[in-house]
Amino acid sequence: MAVENVSVVFKLYCLTVMTLVAATYTVALRYTRTISAGDLYFSTTAVCITEVIKLILSLGMLSNETGSPSRLKKALVEHVLCSPKELLKLSVPSLVYAVQNNMAFLALSNLDAAVYQVTYQLKIPCTALCTVLMLNRSLSRLQWFSVFMLCGGVTLVQWKPAEATKVQIEQNPFVGFVAIAIAVLCSGFAGVYFEKVLKSSDTSLWVRNIQMYLSGIVVTLIGVFVNDGDNVLEKGFFFGYTPWVCFVVFLASVGGLYTSVVVKYTDNIMKGFSAAAAILLSTVASVLLFGLQITVSFASGSFLVCISIYLYGLPKQDTSKLKNVDHTDPESKQKLISV
Repeated sequence: MAVENVSVVFKLYCLTVMTLVAATYTVALRYTRTISAGDLYFSTTAVCITEVIKLILSLGMLSNETGSPSRLKKALVEHVLCSPKELLKLSVPSLVYAVQNNMAFLALSNLDAAVYQVTYQLKIPCTALCTVLMLNRSLSRLQWFSVFMLCGGVTLVQWKPAEATKVQIEQNPFVGFVAIAIAVLCSGFAGVYFEKVLKSSDTSLWVRNIQMYLSGIVVTLIGVFVNDGDNVLEKGFFFGYTPWVCFVVFLASVGGLYTSVVVKYTDNIMKGFSAAAAILLSTVASVLLFGLQITVSFASGSFLVCISIYLYGLPKQDTSKLKNVDHTDPESKQKLISV
């Protein structure tokens, strides 16, 4: 696989930004779907606009990477216009991500941001299973244990979902949970599929993004037509858009690009390790903005989820490099004592 080496500082920077973006995006989206003033916008159009912005940003990054308009044109002709098979290959995660993003809007219309953040971490065991099956990787016993612990924590959170007192709209927690379940399955499969495509060749990350976002725009436009076609024709594509909605679209666009960077330069599963901090930030924001009432089951489940994410992220111990130590050797004994 073509894995690029980058500094630890850069990896930490990417994961930190992803944490802040994930927490802010979840809270802001919840706000626009529940207590934001004004007419409710069409979520399908927001998903479509997000794909367009991602495409524009990726074109800008590829232009910077190639260094000249002529090289940019050559790269686009070679990898986009003359590579229909590659476009078809990237249309698979495009379709799956489109479903996932729409399910996020549906879930956050029925569940609190903090509950969503915790439950959405089921993507970690789903991603782990896809990684084992699709990338032929193995998980340690501790990782499997942490997966079951995470599932137990999510069960506690969903056992008696915390209620938000400042949300006036009617909500259906069951619909919200089903939406999250679908989003989790989509996230696990699409993330590992995209990682496999990225690391199986030396093709630029931004070229792969352009290929995927082109397909994504087509898929999401079809979604707009199927779900909200009549309403969009009557009220307009940007009906109900406010500065907060624009902010949500911006966060979704930036978060998608950072996800691609993390997948390319670290590991697809590692993007879930920043979730513990995102859960904490989302919970604090939900208490302040939505009047979230913290229950014992929610607090216990969230704690188990955070611990499981930490355990899952612990590096595997490499015992192959351990050498046998002669305990009868005085020098070896002295080294052991020093350690």
